[in-house]
Amino acid sequence: MAIILITGGARSGKSRRAEMRTRSFPGQPVYVATAEALDAEMEARIATHRARRGADWIEREVPLDLVPALVATDGGGARLVDCLTLWLSNLMHAERNWESEVTELAAALPRLKSPVVFVTNEVGLGIVPDNALARRYRDAAGTMNQVIAAASNEVEFVVAGLPMKLK
Repeated sequence: MAIILITGGARSGKSRRAEMRTRSFPGQPVYVATAEALDAEMEARIATHRARRGADWIEREVPLDLVPALVATDGGGARLVDCLTLWLSNLMHAERNWESEVTELAAALPRLKSPVVFVTNEVGLGIVPDNALARRYRDAAGTMNQVIAAASNEVEFVVAGLPMKLK
């Protein structure tokens, strides 16, 4: 069973690449959205992604409870989780134990039958953030990405729309 992690910077082409990889598996693809439309900008981003994907995807909105959503959608088409870093932000904002949730996610992956393609942002390539919350988030994202990369069969880094296979 395929577990694929696709990472890269903002607007690097990660989501487009992940959509293509997800569609390469048989069955109807499932889009697991971790974003919430909390403002007009996010509403526009979500609409752009939906329009690009088309209507043939099953869509699940899952800002927090990712493992139960993956278990509930298992046995059908491949799942695309877009994105882990928004999920992490949601967990931190909700004051949930993100470390245990990431550990739970990694532990659940080998038990799943249907492929999962994860999108995540690489947030550690820029300058060191000037505030404690941003540094804590950056560090948490780096830890999460390492845990999920270790649990994945494949890892790709996307730059300027071009994928580089890391694992």
